[in-house]
Order: sequence, then C-alpha cells, then structure tokens
Amino acid sequence: MAGTGGGRPSIYPTLLYADAKAAIKQLTEAFGFTELSAYEGEDGLVQHAELVQGNGAVMLGSKGRGGRFDEAMRGAGPTGVYIVVDDVDAHYQRAVDHGAEILMPPTDQDYGSRDYMARDVEGNVWSFGTYAPQTGA
Repeated sequence: MAGTGGGRPSIYPTLLYADAKAAIKQLTEAFGFTELSAYEGEDGLVQHAELVQGNGAVMLGSKGRGGRFDEAMRGAGPTGVYIVVDDVDAHYQRAVDHGAEILMPPTDQDYGSRDYMARDVEGNVWSFGTYAPQTGA
C-alpha cells in the first residue's frame, strides 16, 4: 500500500463485526495480523481497533456501537480484502491450523500471483497472496 509519509498506509479497509473480539482473535491468530490498538467502551464493545499486516492495516469495530459509520454500514454485506504476504503457503498453513474456512487453496494465477482465499468468522472474504501492483507512489 502506498503511504502518506512516515511509512503510513493511505488506505485502511474498515469492517464492523457482531463479535469484534472474535474477529480480532481470528485475524491475529489465524491470519497473522498484529494488534496495534483496541479500544472498548464501557459496554465491552470494541469501539475501534487497528490491526497491521506488513505495511498495511485494517480498522475494525463492533456493530451496534452507534455513530455515523455504524449507521451507514447497517445491512451492508460482507467485504473482500486482499493482503500481500511473502510466503503464501506458510500463511495458508497457519490459517488452516487455526481452523479458518478456506475458500481456495494456494493457487498460481495467470497474472503471476500465488494466492489463497479464506472467510472470516462473519463472512468477509480475505485473499492473501503475492500480487502487489505498483501504484506509482
């Protein structure tokens, strides 16, 4: 992902989960993300969390916590996110070892990438692979 300076990504996929704590657990354990921050409200709902993978990051929170983004996302379907990883097969094995639902095993693509797809605990589709287009930045 292209940064805005200081090594920061300029695009952050943002997801809401009915059980954000379970999503954080799966994303860190099965998919190798690192939890950068997580903030809970007094009600125990995750208000905001940031997870990093390589030089990219995702933001997530709990559904039903209120606010404009929560309202805008109400009724939205699952989302798809692509994450670049160095070793697709090792990453895939980690996901399998942690019980992730695999939608496509590691596959060599016609355009030169090797990638696999998995579904998270709430139906979002995560693709992990070697495809990293140049953005010109």
